[in-house]
Amino acid sequence: MKLPATAVGATTRLDVVRITAGPERWGGPMTGDVPARWEGAEASGVLALIGRLPTAEPNLCGFAPGWGVRAHGSDPAAPPLFEAAFCYGCDEAWLWGPTVPERLGRQLFASDSPNAQYLRLRFLEAAGMIGP
Repeated sequence: MKLPATAVGATTRLDVVRITAGPERWGGPMTGDVPARWEGAEASGVLALIGRLPTAEPNLCGFAPGWGVRAHGSDPAAPPLFEAAFCYGCDEAWLWGPTVPERLGRQLFASDSPNAQYLRLRFLEAAGMIGP
């Protein structure tokens, strides 16, 4: 996957979002609990992992994401640099925010790849759904 280059270097914290609603349209809000925050090197490592997600062929499921991240910079009062929602059913990720060029807004990722499965494991661990 391609991430907005300006945001990757500026991200200091990622909020993990267990999505309970939305987004219903690209750029709309995703709502849900934030069970974890990854900061510093951990946030950088997860961004690198996301950047290594291989592409996939389209697979229609209606886009029902279960997990997402919000990337924040050093100013805690500023809005997120970008948000990303991941649907493991249709292998699609939606990215939006002030640093996301339109061409990166919707991307396909191979949800069965080792990197995508590891990212999913990280999400599950963050939510306390499996042990460390």
